[in-house]
Amino acid sequence: MILIYSQKNRIKLLVVVIALIIGAATITYTNILVSKLSESERELVQLYAKGLRYMINAPSDDNIVFIEQEILSSNHTVPVILTDEYENILDTKNINFPENISEARKNQLLQRQILKMKEQHDPIVVPWAEGSVNYVFYKDSDLLSQLRYYPYVQLVVIACFALIAYFAFSYSRRAEQNRVWVGLAKETAHQLGTPLSSLMAWYEYMKTSPKFENEPIVAELWKDIRRLEVITERFSNIGSVPLLRDENILQVTHNAINYLQNRISSKVAFSIEADFPPEITAKVNVPLFDWVIENICKNAVDAMEGRGSITLQLSLLGKSYIALDITDTGKGIPKSKIDSVFLPGYTTKKRGWGLGLALAKRIIDNYHEGKLTVKSSEIGKGTTFRIVLNR
Repeated sequence: MILIYSQKNRIKLLVVVIALIIGAATITYTNILVSKLSESERELVQLYAKGLRYMINAPSDDNIVFIEQEILSSNHTVPVILTDEYENILDTKNINFPENISEARKNQLLQRQILKMKEQHDPIVVPWAEGSVNYVFYKDSDLLSQLRYYPYVQLVVIACFALIAYFAFSYSRRAEQNRVWVGLAKETAHQLGTPLSSLMAWYEYMKTSPKFENEPIVAELWKDIRRLEVITERFSNIGSVPLLRDENILQVTHNAINYLQNRISSKVAFSIEADFPPEITAKVNVPLFDWVIENICKNAVDAMEGRGSITLQLSLLGKSYIALDITDTGKGIPKSKIDSVFLPGYTTKKRGWGLGLALAKRIIDNYHEGKLTVKSSEIGKGTTFRIVLNR
């Protein structure tokens, strides 16, 4: 699974390259067919012009009947307009007109057709014995026109189906991931329930037993039980729809950092800043939001190798959103890896599942309907993660 995620961009690029090759091959082959058919139609029109010349200049005999029936009348597809040397229209073939059209309107339409024919093909000259000439104008048949644009229409249709398939598979994959996340969370919460109940029973026994009176281990045991209850609540919230409440976001952030600061290296300095009044609230689920801050800050501590500073800056984004920027002084993230840091399995540590940031993004984006992104990162100077919450 990790390999698939890490190679996803290469797979996408490969699919795009293959699609471009198929599209180019389709267009090239169709253009070859169009070229051959266009040449065939020009030869047909040239034969039509030669037949006209023969009929005009030859004596009346049975050959004229043959030429008229077998050559001039054999063109059923290519639109043709015959004019004199001044482009006065003498005859037309395979050109359709609306019903009940006047002669003036008909002539106007034919003049437009001549302009279009000039854009497509040079006219064929039919010389006369007296030195004058006629012109045979023609344009591509409907079949040739359709064949010329067919590959582009085909590619558009294929692209539409590909997009539909892509979104369908993406939705299916996200739905499957949702089921995996929810199932894992529910099972974890269930598995924690049994030992947690046992620990609570042991705590009650030790608290009431004279043997453990004034023993510090009892207080420490209670802290660990409370911690396990928080973890269980977190997994329970992931496995169901979490309840969001209006919470004092500055106070929630302080509480999360106060808890975390006592459990990491003392060489890491934390600072929390806010550019708005302390009573400002945001819609959060406190256990899950604490988990997000914990995951981001622990990753920052690892990036700083246990020495440095982490700054949490709270600010307002308009009237509807609150931004929390978490900035560390760690190693930074290469630009080529920024899009991968939230993928499950991505990690730079020798030990770890690479799920911390993926879980944090899921909590903010899906459950809080907010946004978790890498705001900025510079190698050797540090990284800033931005959390956007609804007020």
